[in-house]
Parts: sequence; C-alpha cells; structure tokens
Amino acid sequence: MSDPVHPTEAVPPIQIHDMTIAYHKKPVLWDVDLDVPEGVLVGIIGPNGAGKSTMIKAVMDLIPKASGWVKIYDRPYDQMRSAIGYVPQRESVDWDFPVNALDVVLMGRYGHVGWLRRPSSEDRRIAAESLEKVGMAEFAQRQISQLSGGQQQRVFLARALAQDARIYMMDEPFAGVDAATERAIIDILIELRSQGKTILVVHHDLQTVTAYFDWVIMLNMRVVAAGPTNEVFTDENLQKTYGGRLTVLSQAAQAMADHRRGN
Repeated sequence: MSDPVHPTEAVPPIQIHDMTIAYHKKPVLWDVDLDVPEGVLVGIIGPNGAGKSTMIKAVMDLIPKASGWVKIYDRPYDQMRSAIGYVPQRESVDWDFPVNALDVVLMGRYGHVGWLRRPSSEDRRIAAESLEKVGMAEFAQRQISQLSGGQQQRVFLARALAQDARIYMMDEPFAGVDAATERAIIDILIELRSQGKTILVVHHDLQTVTAYFDWVIMLNMRVVAAGPTNEVFTDENLQKTYGGRLTVLSQAAQAMADHRRGN
C-alpha cells in the first residue's frame, strides 16, 4: 500500500474514472476520465457552465457523483482529506464571520492538530509565516470583513499554505483581484510546484494560460483535452471547447503567438 506522506511516482495524485455529475437529474459533467500527474500547475478552463468548479468540488466529495470514482494517491478522498488544500471562490465565503486573518489561517492547521485541541505555538508560527509569504503579516489581527477582496484572497491562500498539503485546489483565485495580488499568487503557486506539489486552478483568462500553467484541462461538460499546455492548448481544442466565441479564440491565439515570440 502506498504511503500518503511519501507517495510513489507511479501513483497519480488524482485519478478520476467515469465520473458523471448531475444536478436535479440534469448532467453537468459527463464521463470524466483523467489522471493528473504529480508536480504540475494545472489550469482548468472552459466556458461558463462547463463544470469547472463542479469537477474540483466532486473530487473533494463536496457534491455527490451520479457515477464513477475519484482516488487521491490511490485512496478514497475520505482517507486523504489532509492531503488537499482548498481555496474556494471568494463569493462563497461568509466574510462577516467574526474572525481575524490569523484565525482564518490557523484553520489550515486543524487537520494536523484536530478540531478539539488548541493550536500550539508551532501552529501559530506556521500560520504567521504563511501570512508573511502572501504579504499579509501586518493584517494578522484585522477582521476579515475589513479586508479588500484581494487581501481576503491572500488570506485564504495563506490558510492553504499553512495546511502544508500535497495537492491544492483553487476555484478562481484570480477573480476580482488586482494585478499585484495576481502576480503574488502565481509566484506562490510556482514555488509550490517547485516543491513537488500539484495545483489545480479554475481559470478564466485565456491570455495567461500559456504563461501560468504547464498542464491544462479543457472542459465543456466533458473533457475536451487534457495534458501539457504546449500540446493541448491549440486553436482546434479551443474551438471544440468554446464553440463559435471568436473574440475569445482570437485573444487566446494572440496570447499564444506572443508567448511563442517571447513577449
């Protein structure tokens, strides 16, 4: 049996087999078969309603599956919860909850200390370091409701860092943030990848796909293509994924051309 702390390279971090998700008997994801390799930064792209957020929520058992299964390092998710850090969509969070930034980040340590034990000085040190990494140390005692959207997103990224997971799932982490926050987030994701972590990011900006991600999953209620970005992020697959949305396609094509020229 594989060791979840030191998994073998032969076991993919995420395996999805024949997974279908339905809301009110209406399928929103069809027959997903996918193995995500270790140590890659993955962009999940597709039009609105394509099932991007649904897929990562299904991986974490946040929504039921109509069929199929998911394994994390060859084990069921309920045995591997601590291996996954999750950054939800900012709109899905109750920002009026009366906690400060450090409290939120400490929640990332509960998988290590348990919900009924008080965080140790070591847990607090790790939480403080995580806030430092995302440039939010000076806001440690600030109520989260008093933070800007970009600052709130950084705090949730710090919570995921404090968890010290092997896999990170991020649902639109760049939505509604300024350019400096986006750059800070992508720098941290690149650092996590360099440590051998696997990161999946729901993403909308096609112009940055080639710059940000070395692997891409293209969804439109099914997997249109998945693999290394330079192999699958093509005009043909964009057309299959987005249909006749020519403005979007032309922007992506221009981004690919600029990237190839080294701009």
